[in-house]
Amino acid sequence: MTQTQQPNEIPRAYEPGAVEGRIYDFWTEGGYFTPEIDRSKKPFTLIMPPPNVTGELHMGHALTIALEDLMVRWHRM
Repeated sequence: MTQTQQPNEIPRAYEPGAVEGRIYDFWTEGGYFTPEIDRSKKPFTLIMPPPNVTGELHMGHALTIALEDLMVRWHRM
């Protein structure tokens, strides 16, 4: 569902195809997916349990995954 829009008009709905490719290319060209490895530092590791140890996924799993992702990204900065 692509709509014709004026130069300063905001689209009524989010169109990921019009935005995400450009942003992903920016990240790739900027080297944001390629970490700078500092061998003088001790590696940071996390032990990640299977996502469904209790049999059913719940909000606790989402929170744990979000926090693990946050910590890994923070240590990579």
